[in-house]
Amino acid sequence: MARSVGFSLPVTVVVVAIGYIYFSTVFIFVDRWFGLWSSPGLMNAAIFTAVAAMCVYNYSVSVFRDPGRVPSTYMPDVEDSENPIHEIKRKGGDLRYCQKCSHYKPARAHHCRVCKRCILRMDHHCIWINNCVGHANYKVFFVFVVYAVIACLYSLVLLLGSLANDFEKDEEQSADSFTTVYIISGLLLFPLCVALSVLLGWHIYLILQNKTTIEYHEGVRAMWLAEKGGQIYSHPYDLGTYQNLSMVLGPNIFSWLLPTSGHIGSGLRFRTAYDYPSSGSTSK
Repeated sequence: MARSVGFSLPVTVVVVAIGYIYFSTVFIFVDRWFGLWSSPGLMNAAIFTAVAAMCVYNYSVSVFRDPGRVPSTYMPDVEDSENPIHEIKRKGGDLRYCQKCSHYKPARAHHCRVCKRCILRMDHHCIWINNCVGHANYKVFFVFVVYAVIACLYSLVLLLGSLANDFEKDEEQSADSFTTVYIISGLLLFPLCVALSVLLGWHIYLILQNKTTIEYHEGVRAMWLAEKGGQIYSHPYDLGTYQNLSMVLGPNIFSWLLPTSGHIGSGLRFRTAYDYPSSGSTSK
């Protein structure tokens, strides 16, 4: 489901950065290192263009796709044997109810103060996509970060190779005319490589645990309270490494880095570690 989007300065900055990195990489770094119309030049330009296209497409979907809306008619069924876990409030033990939206919250849903509504399987609100990262757009957001890391590292390698090639050929005077482009690109690419790699590593960790960012922070508190009471806390949605990956990225390993989303379901119910031997509930 698409959503209406107004002007956003952070999104504009991202779009300009993507355009700048693409054109400087293909028409300056590749051209000056290999020659754009040589076989190596065309090959590198084609590969980088494909990676950039995946970045742009997944970023666009992350921005425009609704992250997951709680149906106004949603009502938890505590007697449903196929849904043995129900999240409850820490205080009082009641089923979670959103006073702002005036409806019950499904498992893993949270209210976003920026979007002013509840989001299914909410991870966080991201200013860089002017949208929440939630049930419906989490995979495309993750895939975008993967391709963004690849593109930034690839561009940085081409930048360094282009500079080294200029010095080898004693073309310092020619390189001087592109000094500004090299400096701006370096100042842009180095921080982006570091920041995006850290972000990618964080979300790989979360996917392997089948957690959201919110659930990670809630889990830290739950673990502390469990240890304080002499108990052991385990994340109820952790199904094992491969199952966790399949839940988020899909059952087909060949589509893990493609923007597919047919596997995600409604977002109102999730498989848990309690589905098989026994039932239980968790506090939130």
